Amino acid sequence: MATVAEFTIPAGDFPLGRAFEEFPEVTVELERVVPTGDAIVPYFWVHGIDHVPAEEFDAAFRHRPQVSVVQSVDELDESSLKRVTWTPEYGGVLRSIVETDVVLVSGIGTAENWTFEIRSEGRDEIAAFRAFCRERGVPVEVRSLRSLESVQGDREYDLTDAQREALVLALQSGYFDDPRRTKLEGIAEELGITRQSLAARLRRGHYRLIENTLVNP
Repeated sequence: MATVAEFTIPAGDFPLGRAFEEFPEVTVELERVVPTGDAIVPYFWVHGIDHVPAEEFDAAFRHRPQVSVVQSVDELDESSLKRVTWTPEYGGVLRSIVETDVVLVSGIGTAENWTFEIRSEGRDEIAAFRAFCRERGVPVEVRSLRSLESVQGDREYDLTDAQREALVLALQSGYFDDPRRTKLEGIAEELGITRQSLAARLRRGHYRLIENTLVNP
């Protein structure tokens, strides 16, 4: 049976997580992972760096042994879309995902840790993924393991629990009212996350709502 697993790794154990050492207020969100020959090319959004020059942020990665190329692709409000080409020798969590029979659904990083969600055809594939990580010293901590059927049953419109919680609280707090009765900072404080993390959840939540109602109802 199709299975969805959520796991975390410490921020410092993922090269992109090193950004938090210099920019602790940012949130990093993987957009997609595409295998290209021997390389892994992730596209990711960096939220909350409107006050940081792009070249300064990119420079934080250029001299890391796992990174071959890093470049800015697009800018949107307080977010920046980046692309990183890893060296073939990189053997971290992304390599583990690509080399095993699991699919990356989402990956969001903060100064504390990275939270990934992966999907597979069954639990055997999840077990193989964990074994692959263990052999390579990737410190994966599985937080939840559920059948895809149960996830879809209580995750309307393919929203994650965190996205649904953020959208509902924003609605109930009057964030979508005109005029607004609250700000992102107040909602983020109630959820115990940063403003940038909340903005990322709302953006991805909006994306999935539109995709599953207007585009693919």
